[in-house]
Amino acid sequence: MTNQTALTERLASSARELGQRYSGGADLPLRGYLVTMATYGTLVTALTGLARATGRPVPSRMEPFDVLLSAAATHKLSRLLTKDPVTSPLRAPFASYEGTSGPAELADQPRGRGERKTIGELVTCPFCAEVWIGTGLTAGLVFLPRMTRLVTGTFAALAGADALQYAHAWMAKKAR
Repeated sequence: MTNQTALTERLASSARELGQRYSGGADLPLRGYLVTMATYGTLVTALTGLARATGRPVPSRMEPFDVLLSAAATHKLSRLLTKDPVTSPLRAPFASYEGTSGPAELADQPRGRGERKTIGELVTCPFCAEVWIGTGLTAGLVFLPRMTRLVTGTFAALAGADALQYAHAWMAKKAR
């Protein structure tokens, strides 16, 4: 065994041992999390490089209106991806249907191991998906600001309509 192979084996063994100690026996896909973080970092680096290479002006800050629109749109899009029955075919390879979790929302659980489970967590957890969606919308504001504002406005309006649906249901329940 060469020195490099022995070093690689020791590092891999140390990483496995560290992961086992950290997880305390729980099924945490730490390798999948590392791959996900590396992918996200690579994506943000590529977007930054593309903005520089194309001379896109990057604002020094987001306007408050864009922050509000993006927040509402990110919320709506993350719920749509992770909970909506219509998007369940996107989740099916990585998750198992568990039932309903609220009005017009499904409860899915990640399945599998490693990277498959990590993707399952991303497509079933609205909080996890928000990071990716918010980053995509922010990139959209740099590369296609008019189209992105149209899209964020649309999904923000849908989030507002959802709030009105919940308010209507609550008032109807109170009236009974």
